Amino acid sequence: MTERDGGRDRGATNVLPLLDELQIIARNGLTYDGDPHDSYDKERYERILHLVSEWYGKTLELPPECVRERLTVEEFGAITPKVGATAAVFDDNGRILLIERADNSSWAVPGGHAVSGESPTETAARELREETGLDARTVELVDAYWIDAPDAYGPHGAVTLLYRCEVVGGERQPSKESTAVSYRNIEDVSDWHGLARQYALDAREMWLDS
Repeated sequence: MTERDGGRDRGATNVLPLLDELQIIARNGLTYDGDPHDSYDKERYERILHLVSEWYGKTLELPPECVRERLTVEEFGAITPKVGATAAVFDDNGRILLIERADNSSWAVPGGHAVSGESPTETAARELREETGLDARTVELVDAYWIDAPDAYGPHGAVTLLYRCEVVGGERQPSKESTAVSYRNIEDVSDWHGLARQYALDAREMWLDS
């Protein structure tokens, strides 16, 4: 290998993580296009994906159109379930912190999908902060839950990790995803979202034993 070839390979190694991150941002943005994104956001995501395709092609010596097809049709590596984390927080009276979802008015435990490079505990804390305005630390893992395919999250199923968390700061407030954020008695809630009731019961059992 010549010095030039070695420099090119080292450069490719350095730039690929950046390209990977950019293509993830673009693909996620296009996947979740719609409220609160506008048409300009879609154009920006398309532009990012176009640039990423071009530079993947230059870095890997592939035609940009071939790279673009791979980025939009296939996933890299093994096809795996979506991974997410959920945060269960209780007050001193054993009430659990819930959000009332803006899309269907059901009640849910705060949580969502992990993003690239983020640990499950970081996902749980981030989702709680984004959906409730509260900062928290994860205390312990309650359990892992399998959501079978096909479902609203895609054809490969999903795994959610439920963590018991404790609030350390912030101010409780709704987000664009919720119409209300409040501590509720589990038995008083009738309209649960998905597996939220099971999450709440399992987390409360661990909270009582703590």
